[in-house]
Amino acid sequence: MAAETVTSTDRLRRARFAVAAVFCVHGAVTGSFATRIPWIQEHAGVSAGQLGLALAFPALGASLAMPLAGAVSHRFGARTALRGLLALWTLSLTLPSLAPNFWGLGGALFVYGATAGMSDVAMNALGVETENRLGKSIMSSLHGMWSVGALLGSAAGTVAAHLGGDARLHHLVAALVLTALGLVFCQGVLDVRSTPEEEPPPRFSLPPKSALVIGAIGFCGVFAEGASLDWSAVYLRDELGSPAGLAAASTTAFALTMAVARLAGDRVVDRFGAVRTVRVGGAAATLGGVLVVLAPHAAVAMAGFGLIGLGIAVVVPLAFAAAGRSGPNPSQAIAGVATITYTSGLIAPSAIGGIADATSLVFSFGLVTLLALGLVFGAGVLRTGGRETAPAAPERAKSAGPVG
Repeated sequence: MAAETVTSTDRLRRARFAVAAVFCVHGAVTGSFATRIPWIQEHAGVSAGQLGLALAFPALGASLAMPLAGAVSHRFGARTALRGLLALWTLSLTLPSLAPNFWGLGGALFVYGATAGMSDVAMNALGVETENRLGKSIMSSLHGMWSVGALLGSAAGTVAAHLGGDARLHHLVAALVLTALGLVFCQGVLDVRSTPEEEPPPRFSLPPKSALVIGAIGFCGVFAEGASLDWSAVYLRDELGSPAGLAAASTTAFALTMAVARLAGDRVVDRFGAVRTVRVGGAAATLGGVLVVLAPHAAVAMAGFGLIGLGIAVVVPLAFAAAGRSGPNPSQAIAGVATITYTSGLIAPSAIGGIADATSLVFSFGLVTLLALGLVFGAGVLRTGGRETAPAAPERAKSAGPVG
C-alpha cells in the first residue's frame, strides 16, 4: 500500500512538472510573436491604426473559441485535448508573418487567438485538477512559468530581430520546436476523462454566475496589468520626462516583478490563503498606484509600478483556481473567467489611452488605483466551497477521477 501511495505521489509530481512545462511552451509562443510585430506590420503593409485594429482579432477569436474547450476535453479526454489544442496554438505562430495585407493579418490573428484561448482553458483546467489532487497551491507558479516562457520567447525573438532574420523563417523554426516540446510535455499531464453518464458541456453558453463574480476580480487584475505593461514607459517619458532607456526599463522591471512573484506565490497562498493573499496584494497594488499618480520623479514611479506588479501577480492564477472549484463543470467556469480577463486585457490599453486623451495619464492611473483597491474589497469571492486556500485536501482529491 505504501509503495502504491509513493507511486501515485510521484505520478502527480511528474504531472505537475509536465503541466508547468506546457505553460512555459504556451508563453513562449506569445513572446516569440510579440517581438516580431514590427516586421509583421512592415511585411503586411499596414498602418499603425490598422495594426491596432488587427491586434484586437486575437482577443475576439479567443473569446468566441474558449467555450469550445470544455466540449473538446469532454469528448477526447483532457490529455488528448490539450495535446491537440496546444499543437494548433504553437503551429498558428507561423500564420501572422505570412499575411500579405490587413485582412490576411486579421484572419491569421483570429486563428492565432482562437487556438491560444482554447489551449489556455485546457491547460488551466488541468492545472486546477493537478492542484486539487496534490493538495497544495500550484496555480501561481504555473502562471509564473508562463511568464518565464514569454521572456524566453521574447529573448529569442529579440536576437532574431537584431540579426535581421526573416520572421517567417524564425516563426517556422520556433513553431516546429515548440510543437515538438509541447507534444513531449503533454505526455506527462493528467489524463482526466469524463464518465459515460456525464452530460457533455454545451458548445456555446453564457458563463455561469460564479464565473462572472470571480471574473470581476480577474478583470481588475488584468486591467492593471495591461495598463502597466503598455503605458508604464509612456508614463515615465511623458509625465516625468525620463529618457527612453529608463522608461523602457520600467516595463521590463514590471514584467520581471510579476514573473518572480508568481513563481513564489504558491507558498504565500498555502500559508495565508487565497483571500488574504489577494487582499494584501490589492493593498500593495493600491499603494503602488498612489505612488505612480503622485510620483515626483522616475524612481518613485518605478517603485509604484513594481508594487502594482507584485500586488496583482497572483490574482489571475487564483481566479482560475477558484473558477475550477466553483461548479460541476470546471472547463466551462474557467472559460468564463478567461473570457472576462481576455476582454479586460483587450480594453485596458485603449481605455487608458482614451482617458489620457480626454484628461491625462495621471488620471488614467487613478482609475487603475481604484481597480486595485477593488481587489481588497472583492477578494472574498475567491473563498470557493468554504475554503480560503486554493487546493483541496489530498485525501479528498483522490476521488476526482482517473489519473493517466
